Amino acid sequence: MTTPDAVTTPPPATTAAAAAPAAGPGRLGSLGPVGLVLAGGISVQFGGALAVLLMPRAGALGVVALRLLVAAVVLLLVCRPRLRGHSRTDWGTVVVFGITMAAMNGLFYQAVARIPLGPAVTLEVLGPLALSVLASRRAINVVWAALALAGVFLLGGGGFSGLDPTGVAFALGAGAMWASYIIFSARTGRRFPQADGLALAMAVGAVLFLPLGIAESGAKLLDPVTLGLGAAVALLSSVLPYTLELLALRRLPASAFAILMSLEPAIAAAAGFLLLDQALTALQAAAIALVIAASMGAVRTQVGRGRGRRKTTAPEGAGLEG
Repeated sequence: MTTPDAVTTPPPATTAAAAAPAAGPGRLGSLGPVGLVLAGGISVQFGGALAVLLMPRAGALGVVALRLLVAAVVLLLVCRPRLRGHSRTDWGTVVVFGITMAAMNGLFYQAVARIPLGPAVTLEVLGPLALSVLASRRAINVVWAALALAGVFLLGGGGFSGLDPTGVAFALGAGAMWASYIIFSARTGRRFPQADGLALAMAVGAVLFLPLGIAESGAKLLDPVTLGLGAAVALLSSVLPYTLELLALRRLPASAFAILMSLEPAIAAAAGFLLLDQALTALQAAAIALVIAASMGAVRTQVGRGRGRRKTTAPEGAGLEG
């Protein structure tokens, strides 16, 4: 859920993935880094589609509660994080990270309960995109911001008349939490070893969200089929993609990883079409393409900026070698 810098890598899955539990390459490694990233993205979005199918049984809040709970149990068992030896600031950081994670998931699932999966992910990705544009402070990012806004305008049919306004608001709120998730994921990764911080934050989110899930769904959460589907959502949307992305990041630069993650709205649209029969209009497809282009452009701008800084400082570093 090492951690790349929060303001230079828009998609949060980068930070989350880097904090995931270590896993051996095995057969998964044979997919290649790009294949692993795409497999992780497919897993996340199809997990989201499965969550939409589960909502009539457990409700949006119930699905989030099950996802966080199962993911927390798996990560705690795998990571076995150490509870002693952490400062008050460490615990404050991980608690805020857990709250942010719970809010991000809760808002997003409320959005997909009201609007199609593809547009929901497209609106949500505006959060990390805005973080990247604001952090860069380069003129070229005005172009990427304009592209993204054009995409949002098209997605709403010129005024969001074709999408539920409440669902749109939830998706934008999830995007804001996604941007916060990036920041606190990075801070947690610096304060806790390996995936300990992620596991503890997931547990915090699960504890906070479980009463909401119980209040909405009650005994429905104990239904064996509901529990099984909830576990599948947790594995597809959290545990499996984190592992796949970790394997990819061992052989793939974080910048290239971020560009690949910009394809998530397209993957989400495909998952919505295949599993939920959510077809896109031509305008919505164009809108998603514009937001993807804006995300890729913002990432490439950040990569170029980072390379320029390294070239500028290279002579000084060279004098220290040998």
